[in-house]
Amino acid sequence: MTYYVAYIRKETDSDYGVEFPDLPGCVSAGRTLDEARAMAAEALAGHLAVLETLGEPIPQPSSLEALKDDPQQAGAVLVLIDLPQDFLKAERVNVMIPRPLLGRIDAVSGGNRSRFLVEAAEAKLA
Repeated sequence: MTYYVAYIRKETDSDYGVEFPDLPGCVSAGRTLDEARAMAAEALAGHLAVLETLGEPIPQPSSLEALKDDPQQAGAVLVLIDLPQDFLKAERVNVMIPRPLLGRIDAVSGGNRSRFLVEAAEAKLA
């Protein structure tokens, strides 16, 4: 399961605010801690969908260990927000590749055509 760390904090006379240290600009809020956590899940899914649509890279989530000394988390409650299970799910596709090119791919891919094609596509789109 993949999750992102969110910081939830409450200022006097305000709702609970949510921010993601790995996703600048991805913020949310809620009247209660539980509502803030639920809204954080929606914000995460929406933010990652926008990044994907724009062709932007999706940052890898930081571990709790990596964030333990983050000065930005002072005064915050740390919560783990699950990445929607199907968000990074691979999808089977049928593509036509000329046989000589497929042979060249096989020669350098170490037997994993899919990984080679994904990495080539990511490099081309970067």
